[in-house]
Amino acid sequence: MTQPDRLPSQIRPPASGAVALVTGGNSGIGFEIARQLADQGVTVWLGARDFATGQRAAEELGSAVRPVQLDVTDPSSVAAAAERIGELGILVNNAGVNPGGEDITGTQLGQLRTAYETNVFGLIAVTQGFLPALSRSAHPRIVNVSSGTGSLTWASGPNPQFDWERVHGGGLAYRSSKTAANAVTLFTAQALGEHFKVNALAPGLRRTNLVPGMSAGGDPAEAATGAVRLALLPDDGPTGALWSWDGTRVPW
Repeated sequence: MTQPDRLPSQIRPPASGAVALVTGGNSGIGFEIARQLADQGVTVWLGARDFATGQRAAEELGSAVRPVQLDVTDPSSVAAAAERIGELGILVNNAGVNPGGEDITGTQLGQLRTAYETNVFGLIAVTQGFLPALSRSAHPRIVNVSSGTGSLTWASGPNPQFDWERVHGGGLAYRSSKTAANAVTLFTAQALGEHFKVNALAPGLRRTNLVPGMSAGGDPAEAATGAVRLALLPDDGPTGALWSWDGTRVPW
């Protein structure tokens, strides 16, 4: 797949009745993605592991946003959500965890399993669970919220966006799970063909709950804008790539 260096500037206005699902939508980037998609006229299902938490978030965002209980690590929860939602045109796999850990010398296997269970296996389970509905859509879109820290190209060479001297080899569980998520994005795009638009987003460092106590980072709403661009790509837009929140392509 030959990819442009930047995303197209235009978006495809959502059709009447367009429906999206945002996993992990009760806070952070997912919450802002839900807000911005609703502002575009999309009906948004806000997925949250705890229904009450999701319900409060949906009520804050208005009538276009509906809560649904969805634990991406629980197959029965995924199946129930797919049955509840029915038709779907946009899937945003935003749910993610960072279980901590250091480099190979200080990371526990349990931390790796936790990261992969949500960031990789959960992403795959939700995508598979909603493929029948997405396949019925005229403009199916899948956006996987990943991380630039999972880019092997960036990790193996100097890059001005990251202090690699500080994190060199670190964050094994989280970063490798995002590398795997990037691979899943590419292989999914190849399998589903050009009718689907399947892309990953590198949102940049944001103020979210992903890292407890983190006060540094940019506004989650800025990253969400990048996800919405991918969710509303025109039909001739790219598929099978990793994109920065600002619309520039990130190397695998």
